[in-house]
Amino acid sequence: FNQFEELCNYIWHYEVTANAVAEVFEQLKATNNKLSLQGYISSTGSAGTIAAGDFLKKKYASCKIAASEALQCPTLLMNGYGGHRIEGIGDKHIPWIHNVRNLDMVIDIDDQDCIDVMRLFNEEEGKKYLQSNGLTENYIATLKSAGISGIANMLSAIKMAKHFEMNENNVIFTILTDSMDLYGSRLTEENEKQGKFTHDNAVKSFHKSIMGANTADMAELDYNARKRIHNLKYFTWIEQQGKELSELNAQWYDEEYWNRTAAQAPEIDRLITEFNKDLN
Repeated sequence: FNQFEELCNYIWHYEVTANAVAEVFEQLKATNNKLSLQGYISSTGSAGTIAAGDFLKKKYASCKIAASEALQCPTLLMNGYGGHRIEGIGDKHIPWIHNVRNLDMVIDIDDQDCIDVMRLFNEEEGKKYLQSNGLTENYIATLKSAGISGIANMLSAIKMAKHFEMNENNVIFTILTDSMDLYGSRLTEENEKQGKFTHDNAVKSFHKSIMGANTADMAELDYNARKRIHNLKYFTWIEQQGKELSELNAQWYDEEYWNRTAAQAPEIDRLITEFNKDLN
């Protein structure tokens, strides 16, 4: 299965991830009716996870969709390329299943900030510093749920909140797509390359990479900017992968293309149920 072109990947996140986000938001709103859902952020990866934004944008008109990527490989921001250390995200192409016409913002994250925050969250001196700033030991223990790409998403949420000057009633959702269970070796490597993580490193990482996250290297997208990104699909999917040009054009010009795609979920569920019955 090619997750970058398989539309069922889009459908799954549209139906499952988005409804999970909506359920959590409604629980939050039940305790504070002033809350509004203002943003949904995901690194594009295969563009499956970001598909949840299409559902959320229909349900909550205030919601904007932002794509996060590595500053060292700014494909969406400036048709760029390059190597980076934010593992687990897509780069250098636009996935076939990404509904670019619905994208509101691109946010680029320096991979060094992700590495520094990874160490802050997981090294002993980092944990001590966070505790000295008021975080509880139990809360700090949950930070290992954020792998490198999850940290990039988190930093993107901070940048988005600052860009739109949001307040405590504005809610942004993002996804921790992996955990530190996958990246234990990266901590070892960074200790070998940069030396032991100290109190001073913790202070720097916290204030530079988290509190110092700024609104540089990001862009709100107008019609032409979105179309520029969409057009990049041509080189990968039409010229190299043999997709039909008519379908590429439909993704942009046919307003019902993505609605028809999402509407396939009930039929797919039926087929899955039948298949499972046959197995029994």
